[in-house]
Amino acid sequence: MKLSAEQIQSNWEEFHSNIIKYIKGDRQTQLLVFYTKFQERLILMPAAHKKEYHNAFPGGYIDHVNRVVRCALKQYNLWKDEGADISTFTIEELVFSAINHDLGKMGDEDHESYIPQTDKWRKDKLGEDYMFNKKLAFSAVPDRGLFLLQDNNIKYTFNEMVAIQTHDGLYDSANDKYLKGWMPEQKPRTSLPFILHQADMMAARIEFEIEWLPKFKNGVDKPKNNYTLNTNKKSPIKNKALGTIKSEGLKNIFDKL
Repeated sequence: MKLSAEQIQSNWEEFHSNIIKYIKGDRQTQLLVFYTKFQERLILMPAAHKKEYHNAFPGGYIDHVNRVVRCALKQYNLWKDEGADISTFTIEELVFSAINHDLGKMGDEDHESYIPQTDKWRKDKLGEDYMFNKKLAFSAVPDRGLFLLQDNNIKYTFNEMVAIQTHDGLYDSANDKYLKGWMPEQKPRTSLPFILHQADMMAARIEFEIEWLPKFKNGVDKPKNNYTLNTNKKSPIKNKALGTIKSEGLKNIFDKL
């Protein structure tokens, strides 16, 4: 999927207007200063490094964040209509969490996370248009995002911290301590983390459908063709060895030999 220059600019304007509309006081000013500082990087940043993941194309990050904000506001109304106690968090907390849920993907102030893939094999065979920047020290996305906010003196509430930290839900085992508590006193005291997670999943699913369903219907660009290792029929020993290796990384190295 490709976004036009007009779409990318329109997405940035929507992103910017969400901060002005929903975030109040000093935080609004601080967020605008921060995001303006990194606009050139963020406006063209992908949401992922690999085609099979959501929005792995220039401008994909802001497109995804905007969709999460829209989905979160719709989920808020659904939860409210079904009887959830929405007095436990504010709309500002909901939108702040949605805007910043994937902030850690930008990298740090000196290094971006995703850089263009230089390995033609990985790009052609694995659909990796981007690769992770080796100059960047490892950090989980929620942790880096919260650090960036803190490092730029942008305060966040306890609700926002938990929501951003757990936005991947139980897909991330690090969230078990928040989301798998069996005793009532161990459970989150607000539905905000669940609404944000559902909004993120909803957005990612819609982005998958936009990108891949038309290709499936047309019978072209089947994803498995991109990600299947190119085994050599003339080398049964090599094929047998590849079949016993479970690590995709080791398979890729071995397959190049």
